[in-house]
Amino acid sequence: MTHNGEDTAPLRRPEVTELRLAQEGPERSAAPAPGQPDLPHDRSQAILEAAKEIGALFKRAGHPFALAGSVAVYAHGGSRYLQHDADFCVLPDDAETVAATLREAGLAVRTPPEDWLLKTTCQGQNVDIIFALAHQPVTRDLLERAHVLPVDSVLMPVLSPTDLIRSLLSAFSEHYCDFGAVLPVARAVREKVDWKEVRTTCGDQPMPAAFLFLLERLHVIDPQEGQP
Repeated sequence: MTHNGEDTAPLRRPEVTELRLAQEGPERSAAPAPGQPDLPHDRSQAILEAAKEIGALFKRAGHPFALAGSVAVYAHGGSRYLQHDADFCVLPDDAETVAATLREAGLAVRTPPEDWLLKTTCQGQNVDIIFALAHQPVTRDLLERAHVLPVDSVLMPVLSPTDLIRSLLSAFSEHYCDFGAVLPVARAVREKVDWKEVRTTCGDQPMPAAFLFLLERLHVIDPQEGQP
């Protein structure tokens, strides 16, 4: 659980959730296939509708989950212009029951080569059901730290800003290091993030440390205590 709207994004490494935010106005959705219901013309609204439907479905079924990705950023006050897909975190042990719930609702479930997520399509939009964030399995503690927020009028658990930022920074590596996708996210939620916790858990890694330094130089966050 966001990713800035470029179709030529860097190659995704395993257990990295892309976060894409549209850089300009809302993108129009493609025309629906014959026999399919009309989708919102606004691509961002279409993604929100998909997130709401999946979130309501998981709530009714009693699955522990948390919204992630760009829709989570939106729920915390970030940009409304979304792109790419909706992301949900669930427990690894719940994979089969979650897949069964989706199928019972008439949604096809796809198993990609990666072993850390499932995929489905809802309201014409891609939805990722994620079991691991930044190489770490989704845990009950992570889900319990989620904030219950309205997502376009539907209440659902959303990854905490600290966990959201930490998962994005921990995914940085020599092969995947898109600071441009994460910078607007950090700016949008900076006042809600426990940056001391972020530094403690991933600030010693080279790429997250470089991104934190960039945030300091841009005056997005304060310098670490004891640093000039």
